[in-house]
Amino acid sequence: MQRPKSILWVDDEIEGLAAHRRFLEEQGFTVASATHGDDALALLRRQPYSVVLLDEQMPGRRGLELLSEIRAIDPAMPVVMVTQSEGDGTLREAIGVEVDDYLVKPVHPRQVLSVVTRLLEGDRIRQQRRARDFVTRFRELEAKRAETLAWREWIELVVELAGWEVRLEAAREPGLSDALRALQRGLHDSFAAYVARQYPRWLAAPEGDRPPLSVDVGAEFLVPVLKDTGRVLFIVVDCLRLDQWEVLRDLVTPLFQVEESHYFSILPTATPFARNAIFSGMFPMEIAARHPDWWGAASDEESLNAHEAELLSEQLAELVGKPVPVRYEKLFSAGESSELQRRLPAHLAQDGVTALVFNFIDQLTHGRSESAILYEVARDEAALRGLTRTWFERSPVLAALQEAERRGVTVLLTSDHGSIHCERPATVFAKRDATANLRYKFGEDLRAEDPDAAIAVQDLKTWGLPAMGLGVRLLLATTDRFFVYPTKLREYQARYRGSFLHGGVTPEEMILPVALLTPRGRRGGSG
Repeated sequence: MQRPKSILWVDDEIEGLAAHRRFLEEQGFTVASATHGDDALALLRRQPYSVVLLDEQMPGRRGLELLSEIRAIDPAMPVVMVTQSEGDGTLREAIGVEVDDYLVKPVHPRQVLSVVTRLLEGDRIRQQRRARDFVTRFRELEAKRAETLAWREWIELVVELAGWEVRLEAAREPGLSDALRALQRGLHDSFAAYVARQYPRWLAAPEGDRPPLSVDVGAEFLVPVLKDTGRVLFIVVDCLRLDQWEVLRDLVTPLFQVEESHYFSILPTATPFARNAIFSGMFPMEIAARHPDWWGAASDEESLNAHEAELLSEQLAELVGKPVPVRYEKLFSAGESSELQRRLPAHLAQDGVTALVFNFIDQLTHGRSESAILYEVARDEAALRGLTRTWFERSPVLAALQEAERRGVTVLLTSDHGSIHCERPATVFAKRDATANLRYKFGEDLRAEDPDAAIAVQDLKTWGLPAMGLGVRLLLATTDRFFVYPTKLREYQARYRGSFLHGGVTPEEMILPVALLTPRGRRGGSG
């Protein structure tokens, strides 16, 4: 319910503020007045006001002493303290009791109008500005659908769209958010065609013009920081999308200077492939060739990620030219986080790399398909972002970042892959040995009923993947599709429609943030 556009001005010298009152009334406000705190409280109990202007120095109780009673009557009431004192003590006291703003006498009528307008209409004005800016930019963004984009342009476009997604949600503009989602969906087919065409070329010509891939995170992002600082906290948040990072950034910036880059996940965009590539600096085909005992069957996902610490140590030794101390921890549960917080100070006190993997978001996206409660609280992208932020505020990730900041340790934070909100089933035909994944499948004689629903990979080696037997091919889901078998069509539709899945080919799954976080004290707060 919208508050009336009214002001209660509490001041024992209210007669001297007649000109101020007339000016505010000319701007459309009604202005009531009180010369004593008790009179003000009586007025507030009778009717709501938009804002209270509260004089600090009055006979009887000070303005600050009235504040708790005003909050008891209406906790949402904006209160502006007006005082003759410019002393630090008064200012600190006012900030300590959480007044909404602070004016020092003598005040000009336009000063008062500015403060009142900001408090009462600031959110709406900012929302309207965001909406206007998006409408102006939308036509330019939509025109990009018809363009042939290179990898840098894909990153720029997808990052900008993720930013708009968050801003439009904050602006409460559902119509514009719908238009944005339609634009994002419209890009999916073009992106899939681009990746199908370019991905094998990137792998065939690693020195050519290509984006950083999962295999490059160590060499391009981690090692330069290690050489510069000697100690790095390397954090991988499994299944973190760009829009989720957008809502976490402001929780990090008070602690760190943030420099952002981006990279493309390798394919499939799933943990056994993408995260192993980060820690090893190798494609799955290369890992399987060098460490055949470490690379189990494609369906055994747990075993495939059992050697990340060893792979990281091996990669760093090759890149740096000597052994690098590595401390590695993978966290699945809240119980493990308390143990990590106990050990982390000792980890961060040592040279080398402390690598932490956090699986909560990945568990959330997987568990959402199995739990009605999770499905309700993470119904769509906006809800998933909100849940991610709520988790992060009390998470071991933020606790680890705070510890790193206290100790002056630089952090590199990234993800191994994102996820896509899947709505459309895509029927596939396969033999019994096909893998069970919903966004990618390995198997013999695999095919999709609709060829546009998937990228079919015949030669696994050209996509950096180990051979898996005669006739085994790979299907990668595109757009918002998930794979279903004809015999289980209804069951899979009911169970997985609306799920957040990964493994396929969309910008949401492939284009990922890499954030270099420098503790603010290390460089004297310089930008």
